[in-house]
Amino acid sequence: MLRLDTRFLPHFPDALSEHAPILLGAREALLAKRKDPQSMLGWMDLPEDTETLRLIRRYREANPWVEDFVLLGIGGSALGPKALENAFNESGVRFHYVDHVEPEPVLRLLRGLDPRKTLVNAVSKSGATAETLAALLVFLNWLRENLGEDWRRHLVLTTDPTRGALRALAEKEGLEAFPIPENVGGRYSVLSPVGLLPLAFAGVDLEALLMGARKANELALAPLEENLPLKTALLQHLHRHLPVTVFMVYSKRLEYLPAWFVQLHDESLGKRDGEGNRVGTTAVPALGPQDQHAQVQLFREGPLDKLIVLVVPERATEDLILPQVEGLEEAGYLFGKGLFQLLKAEAEATYQALAEGGQRVYTLYLSEVSPYAVGWLLQHLMWQTAFLGELWGVNAFDQPGVELGKRLTFALLGRPGYGP
Repeated sequence: MLRLDTRFLPHFPDALSEHAPILLGAREALLAKRKDPQSMLGWMDLPEDTETLRLIRRYREANPWVEDFVLLGIGGSALGPKALENAFNESGVRFHYVDHVEPEPVLRLLRGLDPRKTLVNAVSKSGATAETLAALLVFLNWLRENLGEDWRRHLVLTTDPTRGALRALAEKEGLEAFPIPENVGGRYSVLSPVGLLPLAFAGVDLEALLMGARKANELALAPLEENLPLKTALLQHLHRHLPVTVFMVYSKRLEYLPAWFVQLHDESLGKRDGEGNRVGTTAVPALGPQDQHAQVQLFREGPLDKLIVLVVPERATEDLILPQVEGLEEAGYLFGKGLFQLLKAEAEATYQALAEGGQRVYTLYLSEVSPYAVGWLLQHLMWQTAFLGELWGVNAFDQPGVELGKRLTFALLGRPGYGP
């Protein structure tokens, strides 16, 4: 379950009624684009794709030997899988993410892996991502040198259904390759094979994850009074004059989720609108209670330039009761209490302190940190972002600034067709 708390924003119910026409208009405009195959709205349908789920589960069952899973990918090809695997890995498979091009960490990883027990998954929608191709060159050579002709069993690709260098490699070498739907962009792809394949090896309950995402879909199409994504989109819209959006999660298991949200929010909404105006707010990641000792001082008493979103679990899946220990009487107020009780108290205290300090803040409560609840949250945030694109007059599914950086990188490296 996902629950919105706006107790410190008392005028929000009136604002919701006042803005009903533009919110419903934004939803209507977004949904009207679903008929266009170029609209990149395929992420809406991913929770219903049971056939892909079946194929991925079959592949996992056919490869029980995997002890180390190496994901070669960057941005949307890695952030979502990393966030969810970190939260729910129960399989014992060790995961490694090559989402950078610094040589020393890559060499350290290679020296510690047993190629006979390692599965490498290269992930790139275009098949042309420079960082991913560079990592693939290294790991492909490593597999061939160590495994001979058996190397093919240790490499699986996730890429475009028909085009690109990775698809061509798969067809030439007879490699297993899972398709990323053509109408799904990278930062919206966590519930496609981009995320589902590694999560299958992590032992995550994929059915529950997708079931939660289907609940988010249901609410996104519901009347306004029940429509959670339209409500949080409005909260973001009402505070668009504040340049910073803090996304603070009170769960160590979800510590990588804010990084996923930062890309989703910033890359989708930091654009020029139809009139050429620069729009967007800057998302900042935070982890509670860790950042109560790092960033909350600034959040509370620094500039009033932030909208702060807390994500807080309402109950623990397991708790740990604090014992009474002789000689530590000063900690007596903790004796007999659960660690989760302390976590909840710190989240509530931060919520109140931020509001009393004048910051604009609301909370999304997760029923618990489970695949169902987190699947709901992920799909909710994708709907929120898509609605904001309509409200702010930008295309939430392209990234022209990123593409410029790619072209300049290619030119500096001497790729044909990208020189001066």
